[in-house]
Amino acid sequence: MLNVQLKRKRTFAQSVLFVVFLLSSTLAFAQNKVTGTVTDKSGEPLAGVNVLEKGTTNGCITDLDGKYSIEVKRGQTLIFTFIGFTKKEVQVNQSAINVVMEEDSQTLDEVVVVGYGSMTRKDVTSSITTVKADDLNVGVYTNPAQLLQGKVPGLTIANTSDPNGSASISLRGTSSLREGAAMEPYYVIDGVPGVSLSLIAPEDIESIDVLRDASATAIYGSKAANGVIIVTTKKGSKNGKTNVNYSGYVAIDNTLKTLDMMNASELLAYANANNVDLSPYYDVNNPADTNWQDEVLRSGFSHNHNISINGGNEKTTYSASLNYIDREGVVRGTSMDRITARSFLQTKTLKDHLDLSVSVNASITNKQTASTENQGRSVLDAMYYYNPLVPVKNADGSWYANTSISQSYNPLSMVYEDQYKTKEKMLQGIAKATLHIIDGLDWNLNLSYQNEQYIYSNYNTTQSQLPNISSRHGQASRSTKENIKKQMETYVNYDHVFADKHKLGLMAGYSWEQNDDNDGFGLTVYNFYDDYLKYYNMGLANNMDIDGINSDNKLSTLRMISFYGRVNYSFNSKYLFQATIRRDGSSAFGKNNRWGTFPSVSLAWRITEENFMKNQKVFDDLKFRIGYGVSGNSLGFDAYTAQQTYGASGWFTYVDPVTGSSSSYRTLAATKNANPDLKWERTGMFNVGIDFGFFNNRLTGTIEYYDKRTKDLIYDYPVSTNRYPYGTMTANVGEISNKGIELTINATPVITNNFTWNTTLNIAHNKNNVESLSNDTYSVNYRDYGNPDVGGYATTNVQRLMEGSPVGQFYVWEWAGYNEDGGSIFNDYDAEGNLIGTTDAPDDGDRRKAGSAQPKVTFGWNNAFTYKNWSLTAFFQGIAGNKIFNATRAFYNNVTLLNTGKNVLSEVATMQKATDTRAQAPSDRYIENGSYLRLASLSLGYDFGKLGDWVNSLKIYATCNNVFTLTGYKGVDPEINLGGLQPGIDWRNTTYPRTRTFMFGVNINF
Repeated sequence: MLNVQLKRKRTFAQSVLFVVFLLSSTLAFAQNKVTGTVTDKSGEPLAGVNVLEKGTTNGCITDLDGKYSIEVKRGQTLIFTFIGFTKKEVQVNQSAINVVMEEDSQTLDEVVVVGYGSMTRKDVTSSITTVKADDLNVGVYTNPAQLLQGKVPGLTIANTSDPNGSASISLRGTSSLREGAAMEPYYVIDGVPGVSLSLIAPEDIESIDVLRDASATAIYGSKAANGVIIVTTKKGSKNGKTNVNYSGYVAIDNTLKTLDMMNASELLAYANANNVDLSPYYDVNNPADTNWQDEVLRSGFSHNHNISINGGNEKTTYSASLNYIDREGVVRGTSMDRITARSFLQTKTLKDHLDLSVSVNASITNKQTASTENQGRSVLDAMYYYNPLVPVKNADGSWYANTSISQSYNPLSMVYEDQYKTKEKMLQGIAKATLHIIDGLDWNLNLSYQNEQYIYSNYNTTQSQLPNISSRHGQASRSTKENIKKQMETYVNYDHVFADKHKLGLMAGYSWEQNDDNDGFGLTVYNFYDDYLKYYNMGLANNMDIDGINSDNKLSTLRMISFYGRVNYSFNSKYLFQATIRRDGSSAFGKNNRWGTFPSVSLAWRITEENFMKNQKVFDDLKFRIGYGVSGNSLGFDAYTAQQTYGASGWFTYVDPVTGSSSSYRTLAATKNANPDLKWERTGMFNVGIDFGFFNNRLTGTIEYYDKRTKDLIYDYPVSTNRYPYGTMTANVGEISNKGIELTINATPVITNNFTWNTTLNIAHNKNNVESLSNDTYSVNYRDYGNPDVGGYATTNVQRLMEGSPVGQFYVWEWAGYNEDGGSIFNDYDAEGNLIGTTDAPDDGDRRKAGSAQPKVTFGWNNAFTYKNWSLTAFFQGIAGNKIFNATRAFYNNVTLLNTGKNVLSEVATMQKATDTRAQAPSDRYIENGSYLRLASLSLGYDFGKLGDWVNSLKIYATCNNVFTLTGYKGVDPEINLGGLQPGIDWRNTTYPRTRTFMFGVNINF
């Protein structure tokens, strides 16, 4: 079947390969000259085949006619290897040895995990990308999603250096107006949908399959509109041996770049030159010169350890792993540690007719964060704006503070006096049974239980400078939350081949799911005698904040039942067909629309299997795919989304008419309207793809085109309170489209006896557009987002959600330079949109489109070089064509900050006059090109191989992350959050400094 596909082309061989002979000197006196020709099964000579004497470095490669010659003793073994063919070993017992190589169909026969089953790569009709463990990103990562950055076309990931932060991730564009989980892919781990990623250590991952188009994702129905990421973890082996593996690393993080703020001398010089009186804000007789960034930032030390045990035989396999990571952030007061344990046991019984498996997984995570609130109450903000002329501490050891400066708080005080900690506990149990009824017919039963517990503990000490807290003499807040997820899935798989040509696969199943989320309670108390006990004995506080009781944690119970099925058909591995259907019922939606149906169909044609392609010498593989599917989006909902709800709105005093005593009671008011017609968001996607292979599959790739349209978008619309109890209604109205092209290239440009270069490039383009926001019942012209919180413009936004533009459309004033007084001016438009001049007081009608946060191109380029036992990997990643609103630069360009005792950027000294009080106005002046190219990872490793009788393998490596970045962006880093409804804004109070990481690691298998 693959004879022609993997056939060597003479034209290619003659252009890229040449003869190299390696002769061994140590055995010259006893050598035997062996010659021969290496061909494929059709007799075509193969040039460039590696011929190596086993256990030595003595080798050669075949010439253009497939001939080789090597000196080797009789009785030794020659190993023949070549890309696209299986390895062959031949014992030397004569002087002439001709070898016929067998085509290697490993790539086409690679097993791809799909929903509720698996299939070989050659039979796939949908868009699915598989990333093996060895190809995942290397770094100090705490979330498996971070491992995929730049590896999958169309998967846009923006990482963060915050040890407690999470990456923003989207697949093939934004397709919802709801944020959070509603915008992210759905995760399936070892066949269990909706599992928390905190239960997996990156070292435990075997592979990740990304289902990218709706013909692949529709089998997961209402949760698959944003794609599906399937994680497969490592399991036991069947070789009868017990394997113990240890992997670990240590890492150092250093801040990659900081803002260039004025130091003490620059600040004084600018103030003197512009007659700015700073004397109220520092001791003029004893000025300091404090670099607050140096005080807040540090080198972060991290270490990770993973030990795993696996083994078994043909009957029973087992595995267990324990992972511990401790990560220290570069911002003082930020850290994370996590311990993760996984176990798996599988056995066969009933004469191998029944497979039983059980796994228990758990993790405990401790997080510590610094204050990142707005209005100056963020360490990430204060380390820039705080006055360099003042010291860290006063002479008596207390933190320096100046209460006359509005929204100004010592950043070191916030680090040490305002503590925010979170403990996360995850527990999961999974039981699976597979009954092999007859050959090809399996019945599967999966049961899973997941428990998540969160404990949030905050303490603001008696020395806290934060407003509304500093007067409370110590404040403790503690809250808990528990989520429980229970699932049962049962499905039948039938696979059979008829007449050696007709391959049929059938799957039908049923699932039941219940989520009991957000069950918790919280309490805030204050006025402590001292700070010793913090939040550990809140009963010792003298006051309780009744309004501080956490009322957001209200139990939400959601249930879903589903019926689903799939049929696959293949004729002679040439014509392929797949159809799926899923029907979901969920209690999250209105009582009139709780059921939804999600179908898909896809076809594929393996053109190289046609007779007219048998004698061609261009393609080794050529497959055309086309598919269409519909999936839904029910992620991010709770039980109250479509229900009428009421909440506390205030207090009233009741006076007893008999006793005259008064009591306070809550008043209740509507907080949400009921919508019995609320239904699923539905995403339909058309996908066309071509898979190809050239040059004995040394060059393979995929080209994809998709058209993705989401209808019935769920959004909140204003309604009349004369008709409804509450002023907004959650309804299905809008439509969003995403269209794109994706290209993936895999190549082996160079392969010699000792050296190999493998390279992979993926490029993706996506165009996002909001098609509609209104209908006859609910209407909104636009909705503004993205308030950068810039002084003097507290209510001005920089993005507009509107029809005909993408999510993240910047909509700002147009900066026109300076007037004769040195003040910033802006383009002025009349009511008809005509430019009529400039103004120093722009209004909302003067705002105009100014680019989008959506990148036009995302790409990743991986290069893997091996030389003998050495390996070098260089991974480049980046985006192009997007805009960033540099809210941080806008805020610190505000010259009026100097008048209030805060600091500004050094560039103010040369770019801003002290009279320009509009310099910080949110305009296109601060919209910058966000394109960048980053050498995201550079890793060098050495494999010692087998050492003695007890070390099967030993590898050491060194890795540097964020080696360099090419960009024109003026901010700290161009890789910022691209998710949600406000993408592409560089917030000053939440943007964590980007770091460069140096890692040193080891992998040992015993």
